[in-house]
Amino acid sequence: MIKAGIIGGAGYTAGELIRILINHKQVSIDFIYSTSNAGNFVYEVHQDLLGTVDYKFTNKINADVDVVFLCLGHGNSSKFLSENQFSKNTKIIDLSNDFRLEKDAVFQENEYIYGLPELYKTAIQKANYIANPGCFATAIQLAMIPLALNNFIEDDIHVNAVTGATGAGTSLSSTTHFTWRDNNFSHYKPFTHQHLGEIHQTVQKLQPNFSNEIHFLPNRGNFSRGIFATAYTKFDGSEEDAKSIYDEFYKDAAFTFVSENPLHLKQVVNTNKCLVHVQKLNNQLLITSCIDNLLKGASGQAVQNMNLMFGFEETEGLQLKANFF
Repeated sequence: MIKAGIIGGAGYTAGELIRILINHKQVSIDFIYSTSNAGNFVYEVHQDLLGTVDYKFTNKINADVDVVFLCLGHGNSSKFLSENQFSKNTKIIDLSNDFRLEKDAVFQENEYIYGLPELYKTAIQKANYIANPGCFATAIQLAMIPLALNNFIEDDIHVNAVTGATGAGTSLSSTTHFTWRDNNFSHYKPFTHQHLGEIHQTVQKLQPNFSNEIHFLPNRGNFSRGIFATAYTKFDGSEEDAKSIYDEFYKDAAFTFVSENPLHLKQVVNTNKCLVHVQKLNNQLLITSCIDNLLKGASGQAVQNMNLMFGFEETEGLQLKANFF
């Protein structure tokens, strides 16, 4: 058994992480850090854990844990690590965007590997520090990677994606109140979303001659969790060519699957899966990608990375069934 610590224990991603780790055969939770909730029972915040765990939040860390998950707001992970030291044997998985870009990947002389298992599995297995991808970035990259690897992106990429309310975190704002979100729909950060940086980085690394634009329009949905992303770009090959490319690339993936049929969100919510569907319409290839933003887009992928880092079965603790009904 390895010991795990969670920093920023009161948020949605931490709640999902706890839910996964308490059922993981190889992990015990050593501490759950939250300065604002120190001394309180975890189930007082994560009420779905009432009767399941009796942990209390703490404002102290154990510097010698085997792995620590940073579930902090963007910009706060680097600050926390500057103020708190872990042992050289502690592996760190950061769920913020602090270390995802190559220009930010080295911090305190430690290099953070970009934690997209479908692309960087071998590097993750050897890594001590992981930058967990963003939720939108995960869904969109898994839609585009097979094309980029084969140098088939010859035009701009247009992406429209909608996320559930949990993507905004636990802090209330004018667009997260129930009365605003219910029966409502809107876009935000058009063509400027912060996940574009890591998406561009991956596409350009896989296809160095890519010089076109990625036009990304993110949307707020009136549901709690999930991301439904559609991307389209010019494609000269046939639909069968495209399906063959995607089938080949994802044939050994533990959690990403190519569907023969159009997708819907209920297929992935509450799972660590990404489902992908491709369809050729006129000269455009339409790629649909669906994930649960809190699992494959955050905590589930973090545990998947942990499994790879420690040599566990990649799917351990993550065999979750979708809430289909």
